[in-house]
Amino acid sequence: MRYVAWMMIVLAVSAEAFPDNLNQQVVRLMNEGKFQEAEPLARRSLDESSQQHGPDHASTATSLNNLAAIYHELGQYAIAEPLYSRALDIRERVVGLDDPSTGNTLNNLAALYSDQGEYTRAEQLYKKAIATREKALGPKHPATAASISSLAVLYSQQGKYAEAEPLCVKALDTRMKVLGPDHRDTANSLNNLAEVYLHQRKYGRAEQLFKQGLEAHEKALGPDHPATAGNLANLAALYVEQGKYGEAETLYKRALSVHEKTLGPDHPATAGNLNNIAEMYCKQGKYDAAEPLYKRALEIHERVLGPDHPHTVVIRDNLQAMREERDAKSKAK
Repeated sequence: MRYVAWMMIVLAVSAEAFPDNLNQQVVRLMNEGKFQEAEPLARRSLDESSQQHGPDHASTATSLNNLAAIYHELGQYAIAEPLYSRALDIRERVVGLDDPSTGNTLNNLAALYSDQGEYTRAEQLYKKAIATREKALGPKHPATAASISSLAVLYSQQGKYAEAEPLCVKALDTRMKVLGPDHRDTANSLNNLAEVYLHQRKYGRAEQLFKQGLEAHEKALGPDHPATAGNLANLAALYVEQGKYGEAETLYKRALSVHEKTLGPDHPATAGNLNNIAEMYCKQGKYDAAEPLYKRALEIHERVLGPDHPHTVVIRDNLQAMREERDAKSKAK
């Protein structure tokens, strides 16, 4: 059985100077993790930009990208994809392939493909985004580090930890030097490298980085932000591996509460928490407590991500393995 990890990326959004600063409000709400509040403002921004500047203006592309990022964060991938694609098409035609804003949308669309389990398409776009950002901004720019970090996350999601580790280290080094230890992006890199170490069974190093990342997330974003919750869940997974079930359960339930509150009860992140709590119960032989959580997680993933998404397959396999393990122990009695 396997748990669902939170490898962290930050979607690129921007707030160009609209007369009423509408996009600035959108970006502020997104940075605070208030995606549901941001959505109607982002729609209004898109409508106003299309009317004032036309459907193919760079400002319209910004509004499209921001709205897509909101739907992406909310797990509404089918709505996000055409918005990203429209934004990318405008940016490539209007400002060119080498403009930083084009790199932003490339990176976001790659992240969407990764979340949908389309890893080959994601890798191609991430590499294109890295090349674009390195040319436009330089190899040590935070945006370039973001794309490098995102590619590392993609490799880690596929179990390619040897390829992920040096990219995680490179992104973390840049972010530490340029952004400082308490920035949210640095916190993400700390979490991502810790996740690699967890899978490599380097538990001491993983715990140190998870705790450092959690402290930075809480300082930068607060205790009720989805990224903070993701960090909590990953630290909980480490404790499960070490048999510290009481500590793990407390952290998992905190993470679940935050994700349900900020992202909704039917978001893939919520389902990931349910799967992970069920996994923890299975390790303790609490099958009756685990089964309904697996079922709920599976229903969410099948509906939101589809039956063939890698995370859906993990949860379905976990449920089946739990049932087989329970039945085998029942027969042995």
